[in-house]
Amino acid sequence: MSSSGSPEVRVVRVDLGARAYDVLIGRGLLAHAAQLIEGRAVSPLAIITDSIVLGHYGPAFEQAMKPRGLAAYRLVVEPGEASKSMTTAARLLSELAQIKVSRAGTLIALGGGVIGDLAGFVAASYLRGIGFIQVPTTLLAMVDSSVGGKTGVNLPEGKNLVGAFHQPRLVVADLDTLTTLPAREFNAGMAEVIKYGAIRDRALFDRVANGTTPQDDDLAGIVEKCVAIKARIVERDEFETTGERALLNFGHTLGHAIEKAGGYTRYLHGEAIALGMRAAAWLSVWHPETQLPEADARALEQALLDNDLPLELNPDISRDAVLQALGHDKKVAADGGNRWVLLKKLGEGQSGYTVGPDLIQKALSLLSNHP
Repeated sequence: MSSSGSPEVRVVRVDLGARAYDVLIGRGLLAHAAQLIEGRAVSPLAIITDSIVLGHYGPAFEQAMKPRGLAAYRLVVEPGEASKSMTTAARLLSELAQIKVSRAGTLIALGGGVIGDLAGFVAASYLRGIGFIQVPTTLLAMVDSSVGGKTGVNLPEGKNLVGAFHQPRLVVADLDTLTTLPAREFNAGMAEVIKYGAIRDRALFDRVANGTTPQDDDLAGIVEKCVAIKARIVERDEFETTGERALLNFGHTLGHAIEKAGGYTRYLHGEAIALGMRAAAWLSVWHPETQLPEADARALEQALLDNDLPLELNPDISRDAVLQALGHDKKVAADGGNRWVLLKKLGEGQSGYTVGPDLIQKALSLLSNHP
């Protein structure tokens, strides 16, 4: 799309054979949603969203469907991590059955990462799998959770412990939706952007290290680079069988534990990942197999700081609670230990490292202090 008033669209192909799909990135895409999803969605459509996103974009999105005869049902959940639960998933599954969505129907996830994970899990489960389309409205969802086919919900014991691999048919990332995000939410998404730079692309890291805004002219290119990095990794390890996809978990091992220790209310996901990345950077300095230069660890700290991300663990969260949560991480190895993603240098990450308890305690102590 480019002529006659149509928006400019960047396309990243996720090449998974019969499960391949495109990620469309640009501004003003929601107004053309029906045209973009044509051929990939069949009525009736069921739109899963939250009450905040509904207020911003729900009616306009539904209106865009009408000229092409795409009828849409609206299923609304409360915003926040608490909705990413078995209870909410069960309610949505019942609602899909009540409105008689068939196996040919399509589910659309309109919202952030919680909505995408939840809606994808519901799509994977309903009638043993129906098609779904991701329409992410947060930066974090655009660059990370909407791509790759991971879906899931949380249990009291830990994050994303129930889920399925279920690839979307399409991802539509309209950057204009980011202008309604609170600054804290946008900054949380920047944590994942910094992650991609840290593990794979030093030039990307350097570009975003001093801060980014939703209005930046090159934001589409930044999102495109992140999506392309993830797409290439997912293509080589779709179902996490080779270990390469684990590279995407830089900062997540400790970050997920911090989220759980904080009851999923103290930190946004990206904020917890920022803390996890700070710890992982210094673990990379101390670990004998990586020996990351201290200057690189300090550069990562500064990038997090300049993107208004937290560097210190709230003192109300106990170390014991974090350590206990580490034991429930879904990626715990067969020997009961965690496997960590560490850096050899900025732009070069590697997964599969074992970190001893003394170093983990040292990293948690680090998070008690500002750099």
